[in-house]
Amino acid sequence: MSVFLQILTLLGGVALFLYGLGLLSGGLQKVAGDGMRSFLAKMTSNPFKQIVTGVSITALIQSSTAMTVMVVSFVNAGLLALEQAVGVIMGANIGTTITSWIMAVFGFSFNMADFAFPLILVGFVLMQNKKNQLNRNVGEIIIGFALFFIGFAQLRMAAQTLITPESLGFLKSWTQLGAGSVAIFLIIGVILTLLFQSSAATMAIIMILVTTGVIPFNLAAAMVLGENIGTTIAANLAASVGNTAAKRAAFSHTVINVFGVCWVLCIFPLWLRLIGNIVSFFGLPDPNVADLTDASNAEAISTSLLYSVCTMHTLFNMVNILVLVWFIPQIVKLVTLVFPSKEEEEIFKLEYIAAGPVGTSDIAITSVKMELVRFGDLCHKDLGYIREAISAKTQEDFLNANESLIKYEEITDRMEHEIAAYLNEATRIEMSHEATIRIRSFYRIIGEMESLGDSGESIGKIMARAWAHKQTFTEDMLGKLEHMVGLVDEAYDAMHVNLETPLVQLPGISNAEIAESKINAWRDTLREEHLSNVEKSSYPYETGAFYMDVVNALEKMGDFIINISQAQFNAKPGK
Repeated sequence: MSVFLQILTLLGGVALFLYGLGLLSGGLQKVAGDGMRSFLAKMTSNPFKQIVTGVSITALIQSSTAMTVMVVSFVNAGLLALEQAVGVIMGANIGTTITSWIMAVFGFSFNMADFAFPLILVGFVLMQNKKNQLNRNVGEIIIGFALFFIGFAQLRMAAQTLITPESLGFLKSWTQLGAGSVAIFLIIGVILTLLFQSSAATMAIIMILVTTGVIPFNLAAAMVLGENIGTTIAANLAASVGNTAAKRAAFSHTVINVFGVCWVLCIFPLWLRLIGNIVSFFGLPDPNVADLTDASNAEAISTSLLYSVCTMHTLFNMVNILVLVWFIPQIVKLVTLVFPSKEEEEIFKLEYIAAGPVGTSDIAITSVKMELVRFGDLCHKDLGYIREAISAKTQEDFLNANESLIKYEEITDRMEHEIAAYLNEATRIEMSHEATIRIRSFYRIIGEMESLGDSGESIGKIMARAWAHKQTFTEDMLGKLEHMVGLVDEAYDAMHVNLETPLVQLPGISNAEIAESKINAWRDTLREEHLSNVEKSSYPYETGAFYMDVVNALEKMGDFIINISQAQFNAKPGK
């Protein structure tokens, strides 16, 4: 086999390893996703519970990268406070070490690839059950698990042929530089993790390098430290498009791991000696003086090096967390200083659904719901500018209010488009029938909210024409319009309650229906009065026309608002 083909085989093994790990993690997230949010809410009341939560969920989904991105998404969606997120991320650092032990025990000690194809058969059969979503998810987990070990086995075989002390002899010159060598291999660990976007893949390569004698244990330990820095990059990339809280949560992961790397490097020789003593305690050779050329003891030395890397990975994260768990408030203060709150953030920027890719359907629905509550409040705020535009005493006051109405119309357009784009992405993930109905209701809601923004601009145009024709409303007209605006205000309040209330706890939308009835009744009253006043010539016809245009526009806003509550309630299970 040519060297080029061997390299492609090696890369193919890495690709299959990562693909299998992705399937495994994705399937586990689908199985656990519906209960994950409530589990996080119940299990993050104190630092100990936060760490346990991070450990357990990361061990469950077998991906610290997925876990940290998920935590950033939860912070972005307001499901976790920053202090809680820091504790969960600490736990995720410990939980990710379990994957290394699984690879060490089953990937090196046993040939799990021998059982992979029967597992794929079982997984395939389960995935054919179209009616049972749980069976399909479990089938995905089994296939992912099998492909994970097939890829790992292929990676090992290709590496044993291609990655040898002879083929990588150039590395020898990098291993004799003392502290410089440690720095070089630490950076290599960072780069590999960044390239693969998987700490598990980097750990697999480190294990292969050290057990084949390409690098000594101390440099493998340096690569483990680099991997711990590299794994924080994915969350920071995910948070780069998120809100301030999401950026803080992601950066806290970097602070935790970089701090740990710094203090370990300060005592690096002592730290390596500690790892050696622990491994020796269990009857294995000291990895710091291991010599793979000793054929009489090669197997024991290889096992020692393998488990020493895992011990290094686990102990580093455990001790680092035990040190930093007492300083969570200080970490929060630090990341807050780095990412201060913006007093005047762009108002059109989404707050809850802008961090990273769409996760599970549960996360997507919760995030969009919170964004819709904020979108509704934004429309409600626009009503204040409508009030100012109607009651303006001078043209300058009107122009200031009208400028805000035009700005808010643009904002509602932008928010509708951005939320719709997110919903389009969300429809590509696998979700239940109930979740699909919720997504459809969200499409209707954002359309109605965008119409509310259009209504504000329309009322501004009506008032602009009135000012251009030098038509002013009487005090009686202004008082009655103010009452109409007040009724629309009440309708907004009912809409907010209905949007914010969990769907399973929403008994009905009578509050919105009552508010809508009041708006319609007052519109009818004003219409009858207007016809009577026109007959009596109580005010110029043109003034009355502008007046009724505003009344009808406000009544139409009431229609949009009730439609939002109806769309929300109609998505309730069992409807």
